[in-house]
Amino acid sequence: MKKKLFLVSTPIGNYNDITLRALNTLKDVDFVICEEYKEARKLLSHYKINKELIALNEHNENDVVNEILLKINGVNSAALISDCGTPLFSDPGHLLVDLCISQKIEIIPVPGANSLLPALIGSGFDFEKFYYYGWLSPKKHIRRKQLLDLKRVKELIVLMDTPYRLKRLLEDVVNLIGKGVPVVLAYNLTMTDEKYYRGIAEKVLSIVEKKNLKGEFVLIVNNKGK
Repeated sequence: MKKKLFLVSTPIGNYNDITLRALNTLKDVDFVICEEYKEARKLLSHYKINKELIALNEHNENDVVNEILLKINGVNSAALISDCGTPLFSDPGHLLVDLCISQKIEIIPVPGANSLLPALIGSGFDFEKFYYYGWLSPKKHIRRKQLLDLKRVKELIVLMDTPYRLKRLLEDVVNLIGKGVPVVLAYNLTMTDEKYYRGIAEKVLSIVEKKNLKGEFVLIVNNKGK
């Protein structure tokens, strides 16, 4: 029987967003590869699923990937999940998937929740074409260069970052792309305090400062121009 690695999407905040297929897959696999034990245990406990967990994250992927590969080869199937959302989407696991493909292990994505599409469809922008950049560098000089390069991209630009860098990201957008550029901040998507903040970058920055917002977010910058 061919070995299988399922890439299982999990909710980004609201546990009701998991799919029936994801639940059935997590129940059926032999073990689950997770990003962090705490988040994985909380998730599986909510659905009353008890599985062996093995952690694979940005800090240990190179060290544990061969051990995980051997374990997959010794069973029928495994599932890879991230802390939330779609695995490999700004998350670890790429090396494991590459090695599984080289070992003829079948890779099976299980689609589900992610932050990108809800942010886009709720933004009000025309997103038939968009430029997904994702996470900027935390290093100031590299980050500045990245944003100056993005300023030349006349498209809808999608950016992501950690909650504690939300204010700084908006400050950088105001200073380097322009205070009058239209943006949408999709904040805490799927959660009870989900909110879309729309307006020019300078205005949205003032809201973030006033409310002291710190949460999961996607920032969409409309750099198409007139």
